[in-house]
Amino acid sequence: MNVHSNHARAMLASAAIVFVLGAPSAGAANARIPARWKNCTVVNNRYPHGIGRVGARDKTSGDPVTTFRRSNLLYRTAMRYNRGLDRDKDGIACEKL
Repeated sequence: MNVHSNHARAMLASAAIVFVLGAPSAGAANARIPARWKNCTVVNNRYPHGIGRVGARDKTSGDPVTTFRRSNLLYRTAMRYNRGLDRDKDGIACEKL
């Protein structure tokens, strides 16, 4: 075998390893969300009325949710993993009557 053939094989093997091990995938961001904060259905199983910051008020045209779990730490943790849990940005994640 010649030097060029070996060099080409080595580069091809390196590229394959980088692609398999280091290639970002479309689901990479979702894979990092712990199951506990995946979506509101999961959150509501543990916290039936949602999680909110202390002093947060529900933005709604109907009856506001007031029975959510008040915890700045839980709310910050939820937002760190999945900002989509508080769609209306009122400081309460997954609020539900």
